[in-house]
Amino acid sequence: MVCNECQKKFRGMSQAQFHAEKSGHTDFAESAEELAPLTQEEKTARLAELKEKLKTKRARQAEEEKIAQRRNNEINKKHTRETEDIKEDLQKKEQVKEAQKKRQEKIDDKAAKERIKAKIEADKAARKAKADEEKAMRANPDAYNPGAPSTAAAGGAAAAAPAAKAGVNHAEARLRLQTSGGNVMKTFPAETTLFEVAHALEAESGVAATSFTSNFPKKTYDATDFGLTLKEAGLVPSAALIVK
Repeated sequence: MVCNECQKKFRGMSQAQFHAEKSGHTDFAESAEELAPLTQEEKTARLAELKEKLKTKRARQAEEEKIAQRRNNEINKKHTRETEDIKEDLQKKEQVKEAQKKRQEKIDDKAAKERIKAKIEADKAARKAKADEEKAMRANPDAYNPGAPSTAAAGGAAAAAPAAKAGVNHAEARLRLQTSGGNVMKTFPAETTLFEVAHALEAESGVAATSFTSNFPKKTYDATDFGLTLKEAGLVPSAALIVK
């Protein structure tokens, strides 16, 4: 066989096919010229040449694999760095978000306490005004109800009637406050507000109360009720409250 494109001659079809695969040549023809058989020295040289070519090919493949491995390692490192950067960025954003949330909670808590304090002051002022008015009415009832019987007549009628039994007026409230850390026993004046009770509990035990719950009768006092006094809330003379 002979390759018409490069004039190279081959001893058989297998060599011609190998040449076609390696070179891409396609124009082959039968050759009338018979090649002389290889001598032992030529066979040895040809074998050495093939071994060298194989060695070179393997070395080239190994180098290409090293280059590909380095490239893959660089890609993996880059991907790892990018992933770590993304995770770090997300963590920073979460930290900022959490800090903002805590700041807002503090602002909201402060505003709620200020609203409750203002309501307490307003309730105190209203109770004082009512007490002053009742005191003035007792001192001079004729000025507030001109059509009513005179003080002397009223006094005579009162003397004729049986004296009514005076109601019990409790001045203090004994509270058992059930917290997550245990029970706290406290005694407060009856005019103490629930807000003041919560403040005293937090100052003494570190428990921040957002509501009080009584089981008998079943009732929950939340932040909107903190302006009530213990007397107004029906917690006098004693009560057991669950702190939340």
